[in-house]
Amino acid sequence: MEPQWGPDGALYFVSDRSGWWNLYRWNGLEVKAVASIAGECAAEPWELGYASYGFLDDGRIALVVQEGPRHRLIVIEPDGTVCPVDLPYTSIKPYLAPRGTTVALIGSSPTVAPQVALVDLADADAQVKVLARPEHAALDRARVSTPTELRVRRASGREVLALVYPPTGSAADWRAPVIVRAHPGPTASCLLRLDWQAQFFTSRGFAVVDVDYLGSTGYGRAFRESLYGRWGLDDVGDCSAVAVHLLSTGRAVPGQVFIRGASAGGYTALHAVAQDGPFAAATVVSAIVDPDRWAQTVPRFQRAHAMRLRGGAGRVRAAAVRRPVLLIHGTADEVAVVEDVRELADELKSLGMAPEVLLFADVGHYVASSRRAGAALEAELGHYRSVMADAADD
Repeated sequence: MEPQWGPDGALYFVSDRSGWWNLYRWNGLEVKAVASIAGECAAEPWELGYASYGFLDDGRIALVVQEGPRHRLIVIEPDGTVCPVDLPYTSIKPYLAPRGTTVALIGSSPTVAPQVALVDLADADAQVKVLARPEHAALDRARVSTPTELRVRRASGREVLALVYPPTGSAADWRAPVIVRAHPGPTASCLLRLDWQAQFFTSRGFAVVDVDYLGSTGYGRAFRESLYGRWGLDDVGDCSAVAVHLLSTGRAVPGQVFIRGASAGGYTALHAVAQDGPFAAATVVSAIVDPDRWAQTVPRFQRAHAMRLRGGAGRVRAAAVRRPVLLIHGTADEVAVVEDVRELADELKSLGMAPEVLLFADVGHYVASSRRAGAALEAELGHYRSVMADAADD
């Protein structure tokens, strides 16, 4: 992916033939790796038009590398030497724009919202000039929760990495209600950056936990493709394992552990409450309910990937759902069609369950970036508080 003609007339592209997405060069006769790196040199291909690398005028190449939830910028010398660039960012979007010996990028960290910066790579000590900051500058002074990395070992010996955001301002021995978040994709990943949705909940006494479940990008091709045919099973197991760990270590409050997910993460969250487990309720936003239907409605360039994911837990069945569910969806969603959510809600009602359903007229697949994002967050918060209040009454 990401093919570009280089200034030397060769074709450059990213391939995961080695087990990692690395940069390669084809001169018309042979293909060679520009640099062999145990990291992902491209973002998960859920959109078109990415630029994870770019050519500098002096013959070097600037490249973004992802390792787990972290990104870093490197420079590859003409002889293949890899030189790391020291930046104040832990997350870099795949939109590098090089010019001369500088590169413009969008970077962020757990305490810095995404900003456009110009990085001067002419010298060994890179100079960073911030060109644009978020328009809500007052938020830069807000007190935020910063995440720590948690690694939980599964019975198979495989580790699951999660980012844990404690309640804002909490003590080191905090104990709180926990929201486990299953990221979309499902081959997306957790990102170590300032997330205002997480801060919305941590500032209200919740801990938020992002899980890089099996299938996530940032851990190589074998890890990512291991979810093929296992979707709705191993991803659910990883999220549950992290929740159980937080309960067993006394961080999470029993009966106050929730799971939420958007799009593919919503599919994971629905299957997580369709079995016995640690979760008291789920919130799903723009959820995929039926992988077979989704494989037909997903944008065409993503369909081969969607077809390979199928064959795991299958369609979400209302009869299997065991916990309260909040369904948030846009009526104009063409990726995960609203009809599937309406049908699931009707089936749940016929079985005596009372799912909360919040439909946003004329909103598409990306509720979080729509004008109704605030209403969706408030509804999610109310959902958790209602479940906690009901449990207290019992």
